[in-house]
Amino acid sequence: MHSYNLSHLQQLEAEAIFILREVAAQFEKPVLLFSGGKDSIVMVRLAQKAFFPGRFPFPLMHIDTGHNFPETIEFRDWLVDHLGERLIVRSVQDSIDQGRAVEEKGPNPSRNGLQTITLLDALEEFQFDAAYGGARRDEEKARAKERFFSHRDEFGQWDPKNQRPELWNLFNGRKNVGEHFRVFPLSNWTEMDVWQYIKQEELKIPNIYFSHQREVVNRGGTLLANGEFVTPQDSETVETKTVRFRTVGDMTCTGAVESVAHSIDDIIREVAAAKQTERGGRADDRRSETAMEDRKKQGYF
Repeated sequence: MHSYNLSHLQQLEAEAIFILREVAAQFEKPVLLFSGGKDSIVMVRLAQKAFFPGRFPFPLMHIDTGHNFPETIEFRDWLVDHLGERLIVRSVQDSIDQGRAVEEKGPNPSRNGLQTITLLDALEEFQFDAAYGGARRDEEKARAKERFFSHRDEFGQWDPKNQRPELWNLFNGRKNVGEHFRVFPLSNWTEMDVWQYIKQEELKIPNIYFSHQREVVNRGGTLLANGEFVTPQDSETVETKTVRFRTVGDMTCTGAVESVAHSIDDIIREVAAAKQTERGGRADDRRSETAMEDRKKQGYF
């Protein structure tokens, strides 16, 4: 079938499946980074289509901060069990206990940045030479600079000024010993594309993506879920609001949005009308003008 006969979503799906298969062909030990969030759920569905009727030619791996939403972890474990695939979990807490990472201090600590150390250690532990991620170029300006195949040096670092050209869907996976690639099959997708695909494929997702009542702390305009990992400061109050989450990450930095979206169709309408970006409620991205790029240069997702 010619590409001009395909719908927009079919073209994106075909491109992503091609990338998934290309990595499986070029690399010896790939791994799919899986958080239980909507983008990695879409990645799993694409992998099912890419390698059906066989099993995935790679395991799934979650870098667990220990500060995740319980609903996400519950969904992660359910989906992996449902798939019958292998899940590797590596914990930021273990990195802290081993002295590899240091817990942040101060009034607004987060483990989000500490995931980099745990991730790089896990890639070295298993000798993975390519890691699929669900990042998209529309999420954040640093991610907009990424190629499909993102080369990382022997220290796991990314150089945004020295990336390889990708012309005519030709991808260069050549690397030296100790180097690896991050691969982003959803690069050309938008938040809207992801939700429309979830609707098309009738995918199950964690319930925190839908509207619900939750106690939140308003921290500098970010509505953080109240709980054991978020301590209200003297000037802050705990309120119960009707919210949902557009992204899923560390509870200490992932903000909710006020919403009455109870279905996928509701979410699609909400995303179409949204003026704030998907990661606009992520406190970790607002720590500095180049927060995401700085983390990525060090080896972040």
